[in-house]
Amino acid sequence: MNRTTGRVIDELEHIRQSIADILTTPTGSRVMRRDYGSLLPELIDQPLNGATIVRLYAATAAALLRWEPRVRLSRVQLSLGSEPGSATLQLDGARVDSNEPLSLSIPLRMGAAA
Repeated sequence: MNRTTGRVIDELEHIRQSIADILTTPTGSRVMRRDYGSLLPELIDQPLNGATIVRLYAATAAALLRWEPRVRLSRVQLSLGSEPGSATLQLDGARVDSNEPLSLSIPLRMGAAA
């Protein structure tokens, strides 16, 4: 089910929605699931250098390994957007149930840009 409209969505769209929720939820912010989420929100105000990008990739892989069992990642790539503070995570891998290739783009808003 789509979390904003309540309409039925297909499996791939549900996986995309779930991944976006996992990656944008700060670890420790859910009352009954303190471990849920990722460390990505903690990296928002960090300088965008090689070390931060590696931490972002590691945080993405760790969170999805733990919270999204339907996906097996093979590649994570960050692309900066044209507007300040915008970025996209490109995730490549496979669906665990069917071994079908999977390629998703997850938009992120980073920094204090409005």
